[in-house]
Amino acid sequence: MSQNVISLALSADQLAEVNKALDMLEKNLTELISLSVDDRSELRKMGPKSEMFARKAYDVLAQSPEILPGTFELADFTVDLEALDQLRPVFARIAALAGRADDTEMALGSDIYSAALEGYRYAKLAGKGAALDELKAQASVRFARQGKRKGAKGGDQA
Repeated sequence: MSQNVISLALSADQLAEVNKALDMLEKNLTELISLSVDDRSELRKMGPKSEMFARKAYDVLAQSPEILPGTFELADFTVDLEALDQLRPVFARIAALAGRADDTEMALGSDIYSAALEGYRYAKLAGKGAALDELKAQASVRFARQGKRKGAKGGDQA
């Protein structure tokens, strides 16, 4: 193989431990929610400037709760702010791990696809056979549009 961005082999024990850790995360984060696309679009978003305002507003309201009507739940405001502060470092670690997972999946896929293309070239040079015919059929489906594009540009360049 001419490309090998990553070599990764996980044992059954490692995968079992990873799945146990994921089970534990899911068990302990059951209160996390999923929002629909519509829900997400309707919610107010809190960026850094909005967060500074919100934290200052909380400080003022916490110091003077008597100015609030009885319907305003300062305790809910407090709980949400504390939860955000507790979970942000956790979410940052999860996001970093998810990013590494995406990069690893991309690298593995690229290595696999490159090896398949390289192996296919060698198989074509080696000759014919039932396995090669099957591989050629798959390749013709995979590369069908590319052949049409090459032909449209002025000739086949095989």
